[in-house]
Amino acid sequence: MKKHLVIILPDLTENHRASICAAAGRHGFDCRFFDEPSQSLPFLQDAEIIVGTDPFLSRNAPNLRWLCSPFAGVDPFLADDAFAAPSALLTCSSGAYGVTISEHVIMLLLEILRRRPEYRAHTDRREWVRRLPVRAIFDSRITLLGTGDIGQETLRRLRPFAPKQILGVNRMGLNPGGLFDRIVQRDHLDEILPETDILIISLPGTRDTFRIISEKQLKRLPDDAVIINVGRGSVIDQQALEAELRSGRLYAGLDVFEEEPVPPDSSLWTCPRLIMTSHVAGDTTLPHTVDRIVELFLTDFENYCAGRPLTQLVDREIGY
Repeated sequence: MKKHLVIILPDLTENHRASICAAAGRHGFDCRFFDEPSQSLPFLQDAEIIVGTDPFLSRNAPNLRWLCSPFAGVDPFLADDAFAAPSALLTCSSGAYGVTISEHVIMLLLEILRRRPEYRAHTDRREWVRRLPVRAIFDSRITLLGTGDIGQETLRRLRPFAPKQILGVNRMGLNPGGLFDRIVQRDHLDEILPETDILIISLPGTRDTFRIISEKQLKRLPDDAVIINVGRGSVIDQQALEAELRSGRLYAGLDVFEEEPVPPDSSLWTCPRLIMTSHVAGDTTLPHTVDRIVELFLTDFENYCAGRPLTQLVDREIGY
């Protein structure tokens, strides 16, 4: 009897599909691809493995044994009712997004430090303005809140700019690969914020990370500190951050928000000292990202078929 693999990932190339179909065929799986979750509904009843980002899939798959999310964050799948088959395994694609998101971080950071929004406003008005005071990554004190794939890839891109120090903050206090100048456990975050010129956040959205940056933490940052958030909007108290930006004390580059899409009438659209992008830092339009998503899935597909532990397995209690 054929086993069923359902994949909803529109950015796959023909080569990606061929690689997945070849692996599926070797292990007796029938493989079906769809562009939209709703299109797959007739096939979800018998699906053993699903690759997709929408809990609609897991809620309608009573025989599901493994769901692979092509995203790094899996917060939509953490709700109590997210799975019709509660024992199904959940994996993520952490490790696929470090390259694209870290480059987005550098873009946002340089635009803020080099005053790109202000210069753009002047050139739009055909004004020849020079000598706005700029700042550098060089000699800056940087804190990376989140030291996983995104944090590590960001650190690698920051090093050539010669910052004064790069600190990492994580839950366990471990220094992955010895890359960071120093690691601080998350419980001690408040202690290092006063010595942070640039705070880069790449945390997942979990119960433990909800508003980890609140008014109290924002107040501890030095004047003119820059916050870049490419994790989840829930980790920052957005109202408190907006107040700091409007006061002229901090700068921010945000790719994620408490409510997405940001409503058209939100005051964020006109907030000074803020650069906004619409949750595109980790988009799958970069071919390398999709290549990595497929590589990670195929590695765990072989593990699954061989009865080995899955390398991308998510602990649903922790949220990653």
